[in-house]
Amino acid sequence: LERKCIVRAISMTNLVVKQFGPSFAERLVSYAQVIPAGRVTTYGHLARAAGGTGQAARSVSAILSRAEKEQNIQIPWHRIVYAGGTVWFGTDREKTRRKLYAQEGIEVNNKGRITNFSEVLYTFE
Repeated sequence: LERKCIVRAISMTNLVVKQFGPSFAERLVSYAQVIPAGRVTTYGHLARAAGGTGQAARSVSAILSRAEKEQNIQIPWHRIVYAGGTVWFGTDREKTRRKLYAQEGIEVNNKGRITNFSEVLYTFE
């Protein structure tokens, strides 16, 4: 009986959360879409802004990729970077991303690090 009550309480809690606000994934997509041009944020900052912990940063790419594919939502991937300002360049995307960074005034060195990281970091505060 005690186990059934705990399961029911957890189910009721989840129901209440869904009724009164967007899910973590929905908040994550919303925050990703408002990163201003010329600024970047980290996976960790994005996860925390959406109400997650630092560990939730590991799920950011998967959640945003799914939203992009399933809901046809545009995600500004070049504005989401690793901690410390390291950017991800896939072999087929480096030229495009470097062009976007240059257009937005974000300086990226040959090692894939943003040299003006402290100036362009957006923390949702």
